[in-house]
Amino acid sequence: MSRTVTGAVPAPLGGDRCGQMAPGRTFDCLYDPLYTPSSEKDHSKSNIHVQLVGDKVVNAPRFRSMFNSLIHFPGYSLFLESKDPLPPFIDRRWRGGSQQRLEALQQLAAAQSSLQIPQIVYEDPEVSGRNRYKYFARPLIPSNILLPLNIAYPMAKTEPYVHSATRDREVFGPGFRTLGTQTDYRDGEAQTDPYSPEYVVPGGSVPELLTLATLTWGRGLPAGLAEVEMIERAREKRAWEATLPPMVTALQIAKRRKMMDAMERKEWAFREQEIEKLQEARLEVLKKLLQRRVENQNELDAKRLDDHWHSHQKAKEEKIKKIQHDYALMLRKLIAKSKKNVVGKLERRDIIKDYTDFGSQTYAPLSKTGYFPDNHSEHYVVENLYLNTFAGLCELEASLPDSVTQLTIKAPKPKYTTTKTGYIKRSARLEVELAKVHQALLEKKNKVKEPKKPLRFLEKVEKPIPRPPTPILQNPSIEEEEIELAVICLQKLLRGRAIQNMMFEEKEKQVELIRELRTTHALQEDGQLLLKAEEKNILALKQQHDMKMHKLSSMENHLAREEGRVLANMLDFLSKELLRLLEERKIHAFVMLAERQRRMREAEESGRRQVEERRRQEEDELFKQAREISKEARTTDFHWTFNFRQASLRFGF
Repeated sequence: MSRTVTGAVPAPLGGDRCGQMAPGRTFDCLYDPLYTPSSEKDHSKSNIHVQLVGDKVVNAPRFRSMFNSLIHFPGYSLFLESKDPLPPFIDRRWRGGSQQRLEALQQLAAAQSSLQIPQIVYEDPEVSGRNRYKYFARPLIPSNILLPLNIAYPMAKTEPYVHSATRDREVFGPGFRTLGTQTDYRDGEAQTDPYSPEYVVPGGSVPELLTLATLTWGRGLPAGLAEVEMIERAREKRAWEATLPPMVTALQIAKRRKMMDAMERKEWAFREQEIEKLQEARLEVLKKLLQRRVENQNELDAKRLDDHWHSHQKAKEEKIKKIQHDYALMLRKLIAKSKKNVVGKLERRDIIKDYTDFGSQTYAPLSKTGYFPDNHSEHYVVENLYLNTFAGLCELEASLPDSVTQLTIKAPKPKYTTTKTGYIKRSARLEVELAKVHQALLEKKNKVKEPKKPLRFLEKVEKPIPRPPTPILQNPSIEEEEIELAVICLQKLLRGRAIQNMMFEEKEKQVELIRELRTTHALQEDGQLLLKAEEKNILALKQQHDMKMHKLSSMENHLAREEGRVLANMLDFLSKELLRLLEERKIHAFVMLAERQRRMREAEESGRRQVEERRRQEEDELFKQAREISKEARTTDFHWTFNFRQASLRFGF
């Protein structure tokens, strides 16, 4: 699809037609320093046009109706895609504001000599540097041909000019011309079929080239392997048709039919092979599509697994970070707590504070200091005769007074609201007032709105009072109007004269200032030149002073930098030494505590070992005594048995 735009171009009546104005570029208002809009309004319009350049209409397909061709159910929708082609660091503000301010300052400086205008510092153009290309231009080659100087041509006779449209068209060309052609296709897509010349076929001949007339560009041309095979098969078929016997006799007809059947079976076999090849190609395409789908699915699964792993890893890192933060917090708390006890100042024991605080070491000593409250707890058991036996309880009850065992309840005395003199007490009056207020609040809270009662009698509607008659102004006479106008004119004259007198008085008061202003504005050229020379000297002195101050400030900066470096190194060293000293004290305290704990454990272990040795000695002594007793018992039994045997042998039992 192509479109051609044709527009009317009026030809110029005079002048050179070779010079043409170059069209303005889109971003000249932001990039070109020579682009000067007339006002801020024009600059904003150009800026809006720049923003709308990158926008374009984009087709967005609708997936539910993508392949639908109905008008009321379209397959795509149009939307405006906004794109900002400019980078964000480009300044889009108007550059003419500073120039206007400078012009206003120049106008004020012309009226007031005491006002100083800041000097404009122009940027180095760098003609021989990076901006060298800006100062070159293509040479202006004249279109007319230079003629030799030694030839003189006769002057043509000039005729009076008569405006005519046909003459303008003959001189300057037609009034309409093609400005440009736009196409939707690329150059490669717009390529047409190659040129095919006309041909004439002589009678009685069939050229083989005409059999390929069905092949066109893009459909068989340029020829490939399939087209070559098709041409070879067509040649074989023509050769086979030439070998067919004529249909004259029955034998030739049968032979012809047999050859045709064989050729038909051959063609059907070839078609089956073509179908099989086509099916194999489709299967290969289908396999590739399935493989690509599997690969895409694997990539999607891998991406999902990676996202899941990243989320778990992020949660793990956050958890580890939280644990490390809690660990650092608890460590700082422990260090701060240990600093109070170890690194802090040594405080003396406050005995009064220890005995007033029931949670101190005096009342509740810790076991780590060597005190075990569970040991010898039987010494603290209270054994009392009066509490452990029934007889003791009865005796204790008998010894108690009657006021403990027998309760006496006294009736409450009524409150007296009056004094001895007969006056009501203030508290009683307040209680009565509070009771009244409470009762009023309850009544107001529980009050039910009464319904409006219907009217029992008709009400009389009074008529409004009639308005008084409107006053009528009588028309004044002509003489009174003239007198009033004369009075008004006289008042205006008096007021104007009074204002004129006031202005004259103020002018007389400010005569000296007016003269001073006139003298300042009426300076001669010599005085102005002296003022300019003095101004130049002052500027030169100021520049020298600025250079001197710059040198002093640079020296002070270098000295301050060196001082800061030395102080930083010294403070760093001192802070590191302080940290090392604190760490040494902390380690020393930990060593002392560990040594003390080791000694306490050794003392406990030695006491435990002594108890075990004593118990072992007791057990050994018991074992020895039991062994001796068993040995004596064995000897006694043996002695009795021997005596009994001797006696039995002696008496013949």
